[in-house]
Amino acid sequence: MICSNCSHNCDLTGGATGLCHARSEKDGRIVCDNYGYVTSLALDPIEKKPLAMFRPGSRILSAGSYGCNMRCMWCQNDSISRGYVPADCLSPDELVDIAIRNINRGNIGIAYTYNEPSVGFEFVLDCSRLAKQNSLVNVMVTNGMLCRERFDELLGYTDAYNIDIKTSSASKYERIGGDLSLITDNIRSAHGHGAHVELTTLVVPGFNDDEDDIRAIIDLIADTDRRIPLHLTRFFPAGDMRDASPTPLDTLYRFRDMAVQKLENVFLGNV
Repeated sequence: MICSNCSHNCDLTGGATGLCHARSEKDGRIVCDNYGYVTSLALDPIEKKPLAMFRPGSRILSAGSYGCNMRCMWCQNDSISRGYVPADCLSPDELVDIAIRNINRGNIGIAYTYNEPSVGFEFVLDCSRLAKQNSLVNVMVTNGMLCRERFDELLGYTDAYNIDIKTSSASKYERIGGDLSLITDNIRSAHGHGAHVELTTLVVPGFNDDEDDIRAIIDLIADTDRRIPLHLTRFFPAGDMRDASPTPLDTLYRFRDMAVQKLENVFLGNV
């Protein structure tokens, strides 16, 4: 039985669990194993998502589960991205109720973040629908690796996205379990639908820190809309790269100077 939630199309026949660790086959159907399991919950500044140009100065209830459909060597949240993590289980009603109770603290809605939210598509969709009914905004912080049909279904409920664009190279994406074509299509779909879109490139030494790769990312964004904000973010040792060195600041500044020649909104992160 094939799970079509993303382009991996994992065969889950016989009760197998997918590459994302969050989806499996039970009784002849694909189920979302991490439905409602909330490993992380915090009221964050919206700028931390990062979203620099969407409701600046506001705060948003940020919720994460476990699992991810990519395997980035530098993952800063590998404790929840790489497998099952025991967690409290919340219903969509309970999560939305927490969001409503935090409105008086500046909360504007729910951000689905920390792990890859799209592997828990069913929970995110149910929460997003209910949040909209209660005049809350929905924010997706995602790697963009959700199948087009489901991505477009969520578009009707999602106000803002921060989507990772990790490299302009299809082969580099394949090394970490990504699909460049699907990700860029979803970026264009979100922008074309009128959602607020910001993009993040974590500049990782030895992976995407060459000018050709970054220049192609800049061109891809400019060809879509030069007003789309790009966050160039500094890598710090994490995941399987705990012995690596942080991104040199000179590298980040050089790429920023390249980006501002073609893009209107460029931000540096982790500096």
